[in-house]
Amino acid sequence: MNFTVAIIGRPNVGKSTLFNRLCGRHLALVDDLPGVTRDRREGSARLADLEFRLIDTAGLEEAAPDSLAGRMYAQTERSLDDADVALLVIDARAGVTQADHHFARWLRRSGKPVVLIANKAEGKAVLAELGDAYALGLGDPVPLSAQHGEGLADLYERLLPFAPPPPEVETEIETPTEPAARPDRPLQLAIVGRPNVGKSTLVNRLVGEDRVLTGPEPGITRDSIAIDWSWHGRAIRLVDTAGMRRRSHIEQRLERLSVADTLRTIRFAETTVLVMDALQVLERQDLAIANMVAEEGRAIVLALNKWDLVSDPREALRAIRDKLETSLPQLQGVAAVPLSGITGHGVPALMKAVFKADEVWNTRVPTPALNRWLAAIQEHHPPPVAAGRRLRLRYMTQVNTRPPSFALFASRPGELPESYRRYLVNGLRSDFGLAGTPIRLMLRKGDNPYERH
Repeated sequence: MNFTVAIIGRPNVGKSTLFNRLCGRHLALVDDLPGVTRDRREGSARLADLEFRLIDTAGLEEAAPDSLAGRMYAQTERSLDDADVALLVIDARAGVTQADHHFARWLRRSGKPVVLIANKAEGKAVLAELGDAYALGLGDPVPLSAQHGEGLADLYERLLPFAPPPPEVETEIETPTEPAARPDRPLQLAIVGRPNVGKSTLVNRLVGEDRVLTGPEPGITRDSIAIDWSWHGRAIRLVDTAGMRRRSHIEQRLERLSVADTLRTIRFAETTVLVMDALQVLERQDLAIANMVAEEGRAIVLALNKWDLVSDPREALRAIRDKLETSLPQLQGVAAVPLSGITGHGVPALMKAVFKADEVWNTRVPTPALNRWLAAIQEHHPPPVAAGRRLRLRYMTQVNTRPPSFALFASRPGELPESYRRYLVNGLRSDFGLAGTPIRLMLRKGDNPYERH
């Protein structure tokens, strides 16, 4: 991006609505409840021909440094340090408050350029009340409505001076060169799990900084926060998500929005790390989330966090592996990595398992090898007899990867028992190295479609 803009202001003035408007997508959660945003969220924004990096921040409140509000304030300070210009957003309907004055003084002391935004300025009656905004000492306010997209032309004029000049056009005749190699597309990696199992602590350990809020309070994370990161040269799009409780325990609308945001993140992920508390591992909700990830067809790795608190690691790991075999048979062989987000123990092993899971998820098995395997497995364990006739499995081919998906052509596919279908899936998993990944097996009726007549 050409330059960076941070959106700053007290709670409930419409910062996230403005963020979504400028990014052109519904990225940040928006609700009438004050203080929805807690972590800073980044996005690529565009305003006419201006392209810039945009940071949405938590609502500013004076608070003790050790409190949740104080930690949110610290995140906003880091956003301001990264920005080239700040947008101080006030509520034009409510007028200028003491909190607005306080944070205007803070911004003036920072030395950063500031553009004053008077949001919710729909109608002439509201515009007439903007005179008090000049008392903030930040120049002319820009009246706009983030919800309705009004006033963005004026915002464009105020941001234009911060855009770098366009590159000069080369007039010399250039000799042809080889096209640059296209960089590897980032691995889409989602961190999911129940509340308070240490997801955000693990994310901060991975990226090497306090990028997202952490603390003893459950449910701190609300938005899914995406972070561009790399591990040993491999580009990764890392997404921290809100904790997912059982559906029957969710009562507030805001939590439902957070869970919906997490589900959307899982659908767009490639690999997921399911973080579990090693002292309360594989509880009902852990299994529900793992099943959800498998149904979406995402690669999965289990992170056994807080392993530094386990008194008998060997016995705990044995019990976990036994429970995995019975509770998650559809993910046989899934990697379960003991680690500690606090100390960093096990993080290299986790990332090794992540890349291995992604490799398996992208595996393609040659068709000749599949059909040799199909013939051998039928010879060893033939399909059952149905209505006095034995079912014939004629042909198999892999139709897709991500996850590995196979089409099996049979004489009467509707009569193949589910138990034999699971037998085939387990055979594919063990014989072709597809441990721990979801496998799709679709039954089709007909002869070998590739057979020459």
